[in-house]
Formats: sequence, structure tokens, C-alpha cells
Amino acid sequence: MLTGHRTWIYNNQPVIISTGTVGGPFEANGNIPDAFDILHDDMWLKQSSFEKAQRTMMEEAAQIAIKNSLIQKEQVKFFISGDLINQITPSNFAAKTLDIPYFGLFSACATSMESLALSAFIINGDGADYILSGTASHNAATEKQFRYPTEYGGQKPPTAQWTVTGAGCALVAKNGEGPRVTSATIGKVVDMGITDAFNMGAAMAPAAVDTIETHLRERNVDPTYYDLIITGDLGHIGREVSMDLLQKKNIDIPEEMYRDCGLTIYREGQPVLSGASGTASSAVGTYGHFLKLIKEQQVNRILVVATGSLHSPLSVQQNDSIPCIAHAVSIESGSDNQ
Repeated sequence: MLTGHRTWIYNNQPVIISTGTVGGPFEANGNIPDAFDILHDDMWLKQSSFEKAQRTMMEEAAQIAIKNSLIQKEQVKFFISGDLINQITPSNFAAKTLDIPYFGLFSACATSMESLALSAFIINGDGADYILSGTASHNAATEKQFRYPTEYGGQKPPTAQWTVTGAGCALVAKNGEGPRVTSATIGKVVDMGITDAFNMGAAMAPAAVDTIETHLRERNVDPTYYDLIITGDLGHIGREVSMDLLQKKNIDIPEEMYRDCGLTIYREGQPVLSGASGTASSAVGTYGHFLKLIKEQQVNRILVVATGSLHSPLSVQQNDSIPCIAHAVSIESGSDNQ
């Protein structure tokens, strides 16, 4: 059911019956190593390129999600995924390996919640019984494409962020046990004229605020309806900017309930500057950490607002500003939803 202009209410409440999360060595030394099903000690994953390593992580996360469920791979109707690399090739090749009908998406670092929103929409409308939804990123592959190869050793400003090496996948079902996907608010492109590709947090913050404001208005709920409101990868800078913008709109979100995956994954002292980023930031943060809080009954309702910067190396070279987007999905426990 559509409520307002941009929000879907899933009356049938599709269920996240299982998840799979994979990380690299930097993530293993981070703040939430127990959020990962597999942690690799080698950035290459025994592959010949970082892009192939990213593809391997996506395959692993999907396979783990299926293994952690009670179904067979042949029962999965669709695989919905995307990533940051040119023409989303890691996701494309992972889809070939998985041999599941495939929708390829690009919404930058908002891809995780875009894929989850679409998976829930299809299932809610009886278009499938089981869908795999996920994404992956790799620090070295992303740095090579969007900034400089890591071997270059280029100096970064404090506003820059560290791309997560990891993958996160959710198996969404029509029926079953687990957290339920109850609604989604689809983001629109917001461009405030920022051109600094090393300051993604500030660029994405207005898009996050626009989606949060729209979601609360169209669902007619107060921020405290949720136990946590979680952004994808705003980092320190973006989180501060978004909090200022929310206050200007008279949206009061208590600081302790306003979280960011980009500030959750790594521990203090790791050289991540403003925090984590990448498509895997919101995916592993949500599927590996925050869903555990629901399953452990520490929280009942969360709103995940995955943020994405839609620029490309070409647009930066042509001096374009940075368009951004944020997609929000509400996930609730099976015992306390309304």
C-alpha cells in the first residue's frame, strides 16, 4: 500500500529469515567483529584482483544466507544486488555464479536498502516467496576507481572516509520467523552543490534528512516510534550536519537513538578519518549488527536510512556537483509491530 507520495506500507510484512555477512582483515580488527559470519585475513581473498575479491565476498554472503535458512537455493526467486564498481560487475559475476534470476541495481551506498525495499515490495505483492537482497564493497577496488590506488599513498583530508571491505545479504521471505520489513520510503535525488569528493558525509546528509522527514510525515509517526534511526555511512561530519538540519526542521531525534553504520563498524584508533563508507557499510551494519539487537530483544523497531553519493569519476572530472540519495526501510520485531 502506498501512503503519501514516497512510502510503501507492507501489509503482509515480509520476513528476513536469515542473513550472511563477510568482512576483511581491517573489519576483523574493528568494533563489531562478531557481526560477521566470515572474516578474511587477506584483502585479495586469493583472487587476482580486488574486484574479483569483492565478487567472492558477495557470493559468500549470499551462500551463507541460504545456508542459514531452511530452504534450498532453487527456491530463491530473485537475487537483487548492486555495488560501486563500473557497471556493477562484481554483482553481475556473483549472479552468474549463484545462478539465480537477477536484478542489478545502482544506488551507490544506498543500494542495500534499495534492494531490500524492492525485495519486500515484490514479496508483499505475491511476486515471489524468497528473494536474496544484498551488496558488497572493497576498500582497494573503490579507492582505485574513485580516488587513487592505495599503492599511490595519497594524503586524505579529515573529511574522507574508509570504504568497508565486506558484503551483506538478507534472505527475505513471504513467511517465516525473523524481523519483519514493515515499510520503505524511496529517496529522491538531492544535490546541494557540493563538489568535494572527499567529503561524502556532508554531501549525503541533506538527502538523509529529506528521506527521514518524508518517512515520518507520510507514516504519521514521531521519531520515538523507533528505538533506533540508523544512517548508512554519514560518518562524523555527515552525522553532525544531518543533526543540525533535522533540528532546523524541528525533528528531534535523541542523540543516543540516532546511529550511523559508518561510526559503528570500526573502533576508535583505526585510521578511518570520518568513518566507514561503501555499499557494505549499511549492509553489514544492518544485517550483521543491528538485526542482532532485534533478535536479542534489545530493540523492537529500527529505521535504516542508507545514504548514497551518485557521482562517478567522469562527473567529478567534468566538475559536476555531487547528487545524493537515501532510501529508508523500517524493520520491526515479530512481537511488537503495529
